[in-house]
Amino acid sequence: MKILAVSQIKEADAFTIANEPIASIDLMERAANNCFSWIQRNIGRNKSYKIFCGTGNNGGDGLAIARMMAGKNISVETFVVRFSEKSSDDFATNYKELIKLKKIKVTDINTASDLPEIKESDIIIDAVFGSGLSKPVSQGIAAEVIKHINKSKATVVAIDIPSGLFGEDNSENSGEIIQANHTLTFQFPKLAFLFAGNEKFVGSWQILPIGLHPKFIQDVITKNYFVEAEDCKNILKPRNRFSHKGTYGHALLVCGSYGKMGAAVLAAKACIKSGAGLVSAHIPECGYMVMQTAAPEIMCQVDSDKNIFSDNLDISVYNSVGVGSGIGTDEKTQKALKLLIQNSGNPMVFDADAINILAENKTWISFVPKNSIFTPHPKEFERLVGKSTNEFERQNLQIEFSKKYGVYIVLKGAFTCVSTPAGDCYFNSSGNPGMATAGSGDLLTGILTGLLAQGYTAFETCILGVFVHGLAGDCSAKMQGYEATTAIEIINMLGKAFKKLYS
Repeated sequence: MKILAVSQIKEADAFTIANEPIASIDLMERAANNCFSWIQRNIGRNKSYKIFCGTGNNGGDGLAIARMMAGKNISVETFVVRFSEKSSDDFATNYKELIKLKKIKVTDINTASDLPEIKESDIIIDAVFGSGLSKPVSQGIAAEVIKHINKSKATVVAIDIPSGLFGEDNSENSGEIIQANHTLTFQFPKLAFLFAGNEKFVGSWQILPIGLHPKFIQDVITKNYFVEAEDCKNILKPRNRFSHKGTYGHALLVCGSYGKMGAAVLAAKACIKSGAGLVSAHIPECGYMVMQTAAPEIMCQVDSDKNIFSDNLDISVYNSVGVGSGIGTDEKTQKALKLLIQNSGNPMVFDADAINILAENKTWISFVPKNSIFTPHPKEFERLVGKSTNEFERQNLQIEFSKKYGVYIVLKGAFTCVSTPAGDCYFNSSGNPGMATAGSGDLLTGILTGLLAQGYTAFETCILGVFVHGLAGDCSAKMQGYEATTAIEIINMLGKAFKKLYS
């Protein structure tokens, strides 16, 4: 799914109105009806609703929702925030329709003295500002309304976007912003929804289709995407009946050190469970019995050092190499990693301590094979590229790094972001908070290395691997709950995740 900028969404609306064709007021009615249906299904009719509307099209959505609620005898009060003497045409049309209904109360809010009491049991519908907001809401009656709503303990549902929040860059947004429990957005997610710093404003969000013209959606160019199951299903390669283990590649994981063999075992198990035909693990001598016992499917290559990775490896026989899980940052390990990079002409997967070593030796990054994959968590990424003041700036640094070195960055988080050498970003839709557990990142390294060995391109590996990893976590959380989800449980659900995609 494409993630469009706010300006492109306006273009999509205009294109739809001109080419469906449909009147602007009818497109608004379609959007409002979908919001009303969601509210009925998920919040209920036996509630007391207060709808706060601005004087633009977002306010028009709110007025239409109020009219629909009144038509179903739902308890609803409507408040028009008069921050401007002007109003949009569609707002004006919906306002006229609403005041014709004698059974619904419509109140203007001009000053702070007009603010209504909000009970904890009330449901607030925020339709003050939409995504077209161009400056922070730092003063005036609109700011007072937002502060008043935020002080209440009522449940808040934002329409399109929480009022005061910008659709993309909020780095200089010092104004008041609605803190919603739910956000109902139209057709596409907003980029701002995918950044952790905005979670307190957005809450949980839902995409509601409103029938924007498919030709516009098909043709519009964007650099940001939201990855869903169907995208990954199209990547999967069905297996041939006459295939054998050699068909699916030989993966090598350089992993583990004294005290960190668990990371090596987890990565190796995930690698074989992702479909690699053969998996070898280069491990220190101290980990030999651990690996042979915990994962008998894995072939072991033992380092000359008892406790760490230190050898110059011949990797010519392997289809993919993943390095970093639990290897530590010993000086001998750093030298061995440098040689490993110099010896490889094919894309590699770099995780954990491999990334930390490169962060300390940045001149080595230029020698990393093109289309390699880095899988940092936010702190590792910061060590690699430097600090950023906010997530929008961090995304730009991520894009710059991918373009400069010709690599993929898999920045792990709630909506793991994959940046490509072309400068595109793909945000993942699977996964849950239960995956914030020790070893989860090692599994991802194993999955990616296993897919790369099977002949998936680096791009396909990132998109499919990240989604399957999250989907396995979702399967585990469904059975175990967030707290009891562990790396082992996620591994055990990889088969179920792949089956879900195939079905």
